[in-house]
Amino acid sequence: MGRTLQNTMINLGLQNACDEAVYQLGLDMEELEEIEEDAGLGNGGLGRLAACFLDSMATLGLAAYGYGIRYEYGIFNQKIRDGWQVEEADDWLRHGNPWEKARPEYMLPVHFYGRVEHSATGAKWIDTQVVLALPYDTPVPGYMNNTVNTMRLWSARAPNDFNLRDFNVGDYIQAVLDRNLAENISRVLYPNDNFFEGKELRLKQEYFVVAATLQDIIRRFKASKFGSTDTVRTVFDSFPDQVAIQLNDTHPAMAIPELMRIFVDIEKLPWDKAWDLTKRTFAYTNHTVLPEALERWPVDLVEKLLPRHLQIIYEINQRHLDHIASLFPDDVDRLRRMSLIEEGGTKRINMAHLCIVGSHAVNGVAKIHSEIVKTQVFEDFAELEPEKFQNKTNGITPRRWLLLCNPGLAELIAEKIGEDYVRDLSQLTKLHEFVDDDLFIREVAKVKQENKVKFALYLEKEYKVKINPSSMFDVHVKRIHEYKRQLMNCLHIITMYNRIRRDPAKLFVPRTVIIGGKAAPGYHMAKMIIKLINAVAQVVNNDPMVGSKLKVIFLENYRVSLAEKVIPATDLSEQISTAGTEASGTGNMKFMLNGALTIGTMDGANVEMAEEAGEENLFIFGMRVEDVTELDKKGYNAQLYYDRLPELKQAIDQIKSGFFSPKEPNLFNDVVNMLFHHDRFKVFADYEAYVKCQEKVSELYLNSKAWTKKVIRNIAAAGKFSSDRTIKEYARDIWHVEPSDLKIPPPNEPRDAAQDKTPNGTAA
Repeated sequence: MGRTLQNTMINLGLQNACDEAVYQLGLDMEELEEIEEDAGLGNGGLGRLAACFLDSMATLGLAAYGYGIRYEYGIFNQKIRDGWQVEEADDWLRHGNPWEKARPEYMLPVHFYGRVEHSATGAKWIDTQVVLALPYDTPVPGYMNNTVNTMRLWSARAPNDFNLRDFNVGDYIQAVLDRNLAENISRVLYPNDNFFEGKELRLKQEYFVVAATLQDIIRRFKASKFGSTDTVRTVFDSFPDQVAIQLNDTHPAMAIPELMRIFVDIEKLPWDKAWDLTKRTFAYTNHTVLPEALERWPVDLVEKLLPRHLQIIYEINQRHLDHIASLFPDDVDRLRRMSLIEEGGTKRINMAHLCIVGSHAVNGVAKIHSEIVKTQVFEDFAELEPEKFQNKTNGITPRRWLLLCNPGLAELIAEKIGEDYVRDLSQLTKLHEFVDDDLFIREVAKVKQENKVKFALYLEKEYKVKINPSSMFDVHVKRIHEYKRQLMNCLHIITMYNRIRRDPAKLFVPRTVIIGGKAAPGYHMAKMIIKLINAVAQVVNNDPMVGSKLKVIFLENYRVSLAEKVIPATDLSEQISTAGTEASGTGNMKFMLNGALTIGTMDGANVEMAEEAGEENLFIFGMRVEDVTELDKKGYNAQLYYDRLPELKQAIDQIKSGFFSPKEPNLFNDVVNMLFHHDRFKVFADYEAYVKCQEKVSELYLNSKAWTKKVIRNIAAAGKFSSDRTIKEYARDIWHVEPSDLKIPPPNEPRDAAQDKTPNGTAA
């Protein structure tokens, strides 16, 4: 979620008043804002997407709740020591959190372990361990519409009789100390992005948030007028019409068997009725196609922790497979491929398959990603129910990612096209009229230059490196992962360095290359990539032959509040994942909206950005998905590129020989070995095209006016990438609610009783 103060002032229309009031107290609002800790309760794009969605849902007047876990420790703080990443705990609650309100009156029990007893009345889950879920509510204000929604985060608490009720004869002290065991559930965020680690505590977290949330939703449903009918059998008939639950990846997939358990075991609904209601309630968003990221929970772990849920999953699977067998008799391989249970070695539950079978809608997050989901990853399911599969291209909130972080640009746009674009970003197309307006071109360039000077001062303060603010700010910020190919950027840096040294007199367009992002603590290769970047920076930044032509900076502890500083100052946005690997990306959109040009592959939302702005207004290079598939067919041989491309050979040889690590010549052996022998993401295959494309970037940068015209065309085409548009599509195509742009009256104005009706019955 990042910081809350400035976002709240903007959405309430109070920023100027507050700035002025604070100034009159002899204080500086910006200094105050810097004191607030980021709420970093997610890993990367997926968590930030949810935050943008909450802002858009409130702004569109949807009755929506965001549910999650109130981690005591969020994503770790990254320190760079001697070029290596070191993790520190993110004790973000140390000084308290003024934005949250504990709601102990809504505390709920969550059960674990135990066993299942079957009787004539049905299944009973007994002898369980209980953990309490304590909700904390954070307000989510809409933009200037007097709407405030709720983000409800659950914290784990041990019940007061924990460890004291059963067989416990005497060790009272130990029993109280053991309360930590229960409360550890909400202690810390698992720091993996796009990687599945099958740990018991992680499964506990996933079920904890699901069980508490579903009880909360059902309590609210029963308390509303929709829930009140006489016969028990039909109480839940309207449930899917009143409740929509969107599964943000498979992490909350246990919600499907949990809702079935509530309907069948507790509310005593017949299976078929319960299954119909469940399917109509849930929809699933897929966020990745990387096989190592897909959740596959071992059956024996689920059996130990959630025995009743395993039985329900088996029953769902049996009925699912019976259905497929009736459509495709004798096709045993299809049954194996489509089963929720993977046999062979340890039996595992494929959570994506569970989500697809248990949902009425499945979507990818960019056109190209949704195609890959349909034709490759889940092709058997799409063949069975093509109408279930949709696309919902991701978006970003223009409140945080333009108004808040780039007020100079936001104001400049408002002068030209008015202020309405903030709620309807498609109005940015009106900027096309000004693409040849010399004054506007100069003003856009001036805002960018001011942002760069401000960020250069920040860098000099934090990193003690002198930055040339007129150099091109070339920025690559995102989680460190092989598929995102920070290594390819690194090879380009080395290539530029070698060119400067080879011919120091030759014209070179000065660059400040900024790379930032966190590596999962257990991801060895990602940590080596960080070390390599820092080692290269050390050499480049201290070579007198290079001077101010090339500077390399690794941005420490990349997070939302740092993104808000670097993105408005960026000239060139690096979006260079191997085609077919980045589901969408959202950083790409933030840079586009803030007046950077993009160098990128035809991957994720880059494809649609090129479609909107015109491919000639982005720097597109490299293999397309088809080329990657083709190369896989014939076999990728890294050696061929190394032998054919002298500059690539030189760069690799320098890494290999210890040029960047003279004290430890073999330091980067693992990296080089990976690039030659098991590079799934084919860095060498795109290197040549990337370097050539970068030459075009430098050439255009020399012509400030032509560059800025492309910038304006990009900003004018960024409207599609508002999360408001994304949420309108979810609302209409999946949740079946109508967004409203009604501004409800403020609380100080009396409301007409006739108007006191909610425009949307459904809560998402």
